[in-house]
Amino acid sequence: MQKSTIDLRSDTVTRPSVAMRAVMAAADVGDDVYGDDPTVNRLQAITAELFGYEAALFAPSGTQSNLIGLMTHCGRGDEYLVGQLAHTYKYEAGGAAVLGSIQPQPLPQQPDGSLALADIEGANKPDDIHFARTRLLALENTIGGKVVPREYLAKATALAHRHNLITHLDGARICNAAVQQNISMREAVAGFDSVSVCLSKGLGAPIGSLLCGDRDFIIAAKRWRKMLGGGLRQAGILAAAGIYALEHNIERLAEDHANAALLAQSLSAIEEITVTAPHTNILYVDLPQHAVDALGPFLRERGIIATVGSHMRLVTHLDVSTADVERTVAAFKDFFA
Repeated sequence: MQKSTIDLRSDTVTRPSVAMRAVMAAADVGDDVYGDDPTVNRLQAITAELFGYEAALFAPSGTQSNLIGLMTHCGRGDEYLVGQLAHTYKYEAGGAAVLGSIQPQPLPQQPDGSLALADIEGANKPDDIHFARTRLLALENTIGGKVVPREYLAKATALAHRHNLITHLDGARICNAAVQQNISMREAVAGFDSVSVCLSKGLGAPIGSLLCGDRDFIIAAKRWRKMLGGGLRQAGILAAAGIYALEHNIERLAEDHANAALLAQSLSAIEEITVTAPHTNILYVDLPQHAVDALGPFLRERGIIATVGSHMRLVTHLDVSTADVERTVAAFKDFFA
């Protein structure tokens, strides 16, 4: 019997479970542009309550959710402070600048994923016609698999608010961070005026993110969502998957973290490679150059898909079992033997 494929490229590759597909098929739907989809409305209400905000808005992707947030908070010619490695700056096609006319001010990332408080303060522009108006600080609470310390986030958001800056959190893996720190979702987003919550990574939904904030902010955000092409019609089919994900797949993220830890520990026994211990479900493997070209095809022959490079990322998720981890370790050992 052919073995199942193990996909370690990202936690975005998860597929809806049988139970999730069932609730999608049975979802009560309406036209969400009119606000008539009861399942979307329920998802938005559940998410707002879970994270402690007045309201939430369903968007097709995290990229769009972040962009909607930035464009709602900032006007043309405004500036936002952001890390050089942050998703909103590096991996979202420059949308804030191209579509929002918002200037990013990238700051160097510290080894733990944070931005130095002195750098944030120093980058905040004075009220002068020569400068873009510094308007917002955008942070992430996990970056490169690292969970940014809560104490740092509290200091950074407090500093921003002292300078009358808005704070936005790209919470792509916010639930992973909360589970790893054993805190509530509300505690995980403390200090942020808005947050983008992704459903389609470790939580296993096929699509969707939610932007959370106060009620007036979300009303304004809905206009930007429509302009950006995110106004969906009978979206309850998708929202039902999101509700299922929030109700069933948050606590089980600890299993992904444990599998990542097992994978890291087991791979570290191979002398030729160096493994970075994971905080959550993402680990990195440094490979010798001679292995880079050959490892990918070798793994694929054994039903394992991974993005191979000299600094290789491996991601565990709900479609990767402990047995899959053991099979992956065996393949690595066979290769380096």
